[in-house]
Amino acid sequence: MHRFDLEMFLIKREVFVLIGYRGYIRNLKIKTATCKRIVKELHSYEKEVEREAVKTADMKEKGADPYDLKQQENVLAESRMMIPDCRKHLEASLAGLKGTLAELEEASEKEGPELKDAGATISGVEKLFQTTEA
Repeated sequence: MHRFDLEMFLIKREVFVLIGYRGYIRNLKIKTATCKRIVKELHSYEKEVEREAVKTADMKEKGADPYDLKQQENVLAESRMMIPDCRKHLEASLAGLKGTLAELEEASEKEGPELKDAGATISGVEKLFQTTEA
């Protein structure tokens, strides 16, 4: 281990001791819950886009008023715009969660329900990204 790496490890270890295990665990819980909430929001927006697309197609099929149809298309467009924004938030949240989990693991904490929950959340979000990219 290089001297700089050793110093960084010791500094992180001191911070871990000063802040305390509870502080790190609390931070991990918050970041895990944030990821879960954003995943729910993403699914909600995806369902909303599906609903609004069906409604728009139905309005076109029935020959709705052009003004009403334009308004419905705007609603659909706004819903579609929320998905990439939500994905960006999820990516940032995932990075924060991974960082916090890595810090805990560096401090030799590798067990506990909070760590398992965080690991499962990370796996779930990564699978979500893989399925949507394919």
